Amino acid sequence: MPGVPSCSGPLITTFTLPFLLSPPMAEISAKLVKELREKTGAGMMDCKKALGESAGDMGKAAEWLRQKGIATAEKKAGRTAAEGAIGSYIHTGARVGVLVEVNCETDFVARGDVFQELLRNVAMQIAACPNVEYVSTEEIPAAIADREKQIEMGRDDLAGKPDKMKEKIVEGRIGKRLKELALLEQPFIKDSSITVAELVKQVAGKIGENIQVRRFTRYTLGEGIEVEQTDFAAEVAAITGKAA
Repeated sequence: MPGVPSCSGPLITTFTLPFLLSPPMAEISAKLVKELREKTGAGMMDCKKALGESAGDMGKAAEWLRQKGIATAEKKAGRTAAEGAIGSYIHTGARVGVLVEVNCETDFVARGDVFQELLRNVAMQIAACPNVEYVSTEEIPAAIADREKQIEMGRDDLAGKPDKMKEKIVEGRIGKRLKELALLEQPFIKDSSITVAELVKQVAGKIGENIQVRRFTRYTLGEGIEVEQTDFAAEVAAITGKAA
């Protein structure tokens, strides 16, 4: 029948044509990523993700980055952020409190609603993450990474494994552990599809200034205080004995 592909006819051409029209993944991960980075100033991984979301279309990828606020945020990341504000947050029940400093470039932006909302969101994030001790993984001392490596290398589940495999497993575990200690690596409490770092980038792109989370302190009521444990039965017996 005319128009119906057969094994000896145009069947191969019909099925291979869509693949010929699509850019190969190798080109997306190298040439296009570099071109998009030069065009937008965004990071390599963000460019790669944007191209993946846009099927390799440069225009759509650039638009995707603008919508996320990434393109403009990356361009401004090198500018000095000496203004900003110190925010505070006290959780319900007044048992957890947070102080955090977030910097921007101008006092005008620091007073704005968008920046103030970010400041409060970051403070709430810190209150919700008791294990977080540093702003970023870059701030974590090398001694902590070395200590974690010693702990992981001594675990029973690695016994008998080849050294190269053991090193790779340990490296992955250490990376995961260090991320748990860094504020910017945490999933945002109001939208777990993005990290705190991505939230900061989005806001920076929206307001048009460089934004940096500089430092923070988290307080927990009674932390570090040793509470004397009382034996209630012995206390009652002592009182009863005195009364007698």
